[in-house]
Amino acid sequence: MKSRTKARGLALQVLFEVDVTGHLPGYAFEHRLEENPLDDNLIEFCREIIFGVFPLTNQLDYLIAQHAPEWPLDQVAIIDRNILRIALWEFAVAENTPIKVAINEAIELAKIYGSDSTPRFVNGVLGSLANRRLEIRQALVTNKKEE
Repeated sequence: MKSRTKARGLALQVLFEVDVTGHLPGYAFEHRLEENPLDDNLIEFCREIIFGVFPLTNQLDYLIAQHAPEWPLDQVAIIDRNILRIALWEFAVAENTPIKVAINEAIELAKIYGSDSTPRFVNGVLGSLANRRLEIRQALVTNKKEE
């Protein structure tokens, strides 16, 4: 597994734990790092994902739900939701990952952590979201300013 994919996987595990247990992200992150140490630059990359996605969870979920209307978000597997959140955050908020790379990485995580149908689902939803990236970015920036 590529090193950044490994870091994304750790971020995914943390966000999943936060969703399921309600643990604070910092607590979950520290414990995951004890079990799965990363290089310093990968720790920072992982931290950026976790603390970038976590505060925007509701906004990201709203945008995902708009682009997957046949799948009510509360019925989407928790792991799938978090894969979508990470990829959407990477290409629409952080903008430090090209769209194709973010989608490919999400599909890779879906193959590792999701069900057999997860990669296809993730690819479809992210493809729809990618087509509206600028609109989504604007919505997220506007919401952030209003808070």
